Amino acid sequence: MLEELNWPVVRAALWPVAILPFGATEAHNTHLPYGTDTILAREVSARVSVACAARDVRVATLPAIPFGVNTTQLDLPLTINVMPSTQLAVLRDVIRSLEPHGVRALLLLNAHGGNELRALVRELQPETCMVLAIANWWQAGDQGVFDEPGDHAGELETSAILHVAPHLVAERDTWGDGAARDSIFEGVRNGWAWVPRRWTQVTADTGVGNPRAATAEKGSRFVAQAVERITQLCCELAVADSSALYR
Repeated sequence: MLEELNWPVVRAALWPVAILPFGATEAHNTHLPYGTDTILAREVSARVSVACAARDVRVATLPAIPFGVNTTQLDLPLTINVMPSTQLAVLRDVIRSLEPHGVRALLLLNAHGGNELRALVRELQPETCMVLAIANWWQAGDQGVFDEPGDHAGELETSAILHVAPHLVAERDTWGDGAARDSIFEGVRNGWAWVPRRWTQVTADTGVGNPRAATAEKGSRFVAQAVERITQLCCELAVADSSALYR
């Protein structure tokens, strides 16, 4: 965790890979904290750094970005939104800061569905020799661990927080059921079309997906799987030749 290291430690090592965790500040049903995405992005990134160090690969986890794209949730109190254009500007500055210091690859470790980072990478990759990669942490593990993973504050995220920060989870009798209304558009319901979701029109408790079957044990299994797979990716990024990324 870069924010916990001092200068002599940082300057004494080579850091071929950096991870930038992307989170959000938003409601997560009635039982999870507003910082759920940031907490999970930071924790997974930290565990990946430790696992990479055990394989003699130095990975610097940068301080997490705690704000995400939340344009359709601003009617929920204290939701913090940053625009994609803001994310682009911040990411460009981070890349420019890392480039002179031997960082070969930057992994954007995302924990918020509203952070659609591919367009940012498409714009910035031509400007840098660093390899830019994206991983959505919730897609890195085997979701078969869960009865119903859910989309937002459901079984997956609730299990993960029960594992990494159980003290932040409210009592079970306060949990909403995460029931969500379907779109009126057939194409959206069938998955081939998309429109932004106005959150307070979709769900009464801000959750999407029933969290009731969540357990810390499921969270532990899933987080471990995600960490292992992301660790492997970071180890590959550390030695990748940016001019020969395909076989």
